[in-house]
Amino acid sequence: MDLQHAKTVVVKIGTSTLTYENGKLNLRRIEYLCRTLSDLQNSGRRIVLVSSGAIGVGVGKLGLARRPDETAKKQALAAVGQCELMFIYDKFFGEYHQNVAQVLLTADVTARENSRTNVVNTFSELLSMGIIPIVNENDTVAVDELEGRNFGDNDTLSAIVASLVGADALVILTDIDGLYDSDPRKNPQAKLISHVPVITSKVRKMAGGAGSSLGTGGMATKITAAELCMDAGIPMMVANGDKQGLLYDIVDGKEVGTLFQRER
Repeated sequence: MDLQHAKTVVVKIGTSTLTYENGKLNLRRIEYLCRTLSDLQNSGRRIVLVSSGAIGVGVGKLGLARRPDETAKKQALAAVGQCELMFIYDKFFGEYHQNVAQVLLTADVTARENSRTNVVNTFSELLSMGIIPIVNENDTVAVDELEGRNFGDNDTLSAIVASLVGADALVILTDIDGLYDSDPRKNPQAKLISHVPVITSKVRKMAGGAGSSLGTGGMATKITAAELCMDAGIPMMVANGDKQGLLYDIVDGKEVGTLFQRER
């Protein structure tokens, strides 16, 4: 399916896009995101938002100098930050007459058939009611993401959510334009890869390692998410969340970012 014809769209936004380096919320960026998603919802699409940022926001709210290493401290910060995130989302989406719902998931819930069915039913009901689900991993009870396991990060979670809701497309918003043939932060001659039809060892090498200091992801985790989506037949786009109008460009079929989709 072409992205401009996608009816159910999962959008994932990362910590580096949501916050400044000090952990404080980038309100201008969040407000624009909520306005754009509300407009896409008004156009007849069904929107699901997978949002990182709970720990990063917790760091900023409590005025800490850096993200801690201890798992228990990260869990506490996630609990603080998640409240702040949902407060902001509810406020901004409410300004555009959209209702939102918090959905916190863990890997074991999506792995067990009974609980997975319950999750699918909840998503289905929320979407049929015109509500925008806002999804995050439940970091206060699931420590695996914090320790580098479990969903691993919200990139993988977003791919799983895309499958659960039967999405027509997944869009991952990050702090770079997409997948490059080398690290654009180190090599100004790096070239953007516009389409990846298959995940190869060369593609994995291009992806490199982790991203910002406040998040857990990076391009490598997006490759894992892309594999899950491609196996499920869901096109996935990685693009720069800092660019205003980007989501409109994507649904209008313009060539932006990197599209992961098998050739038909």
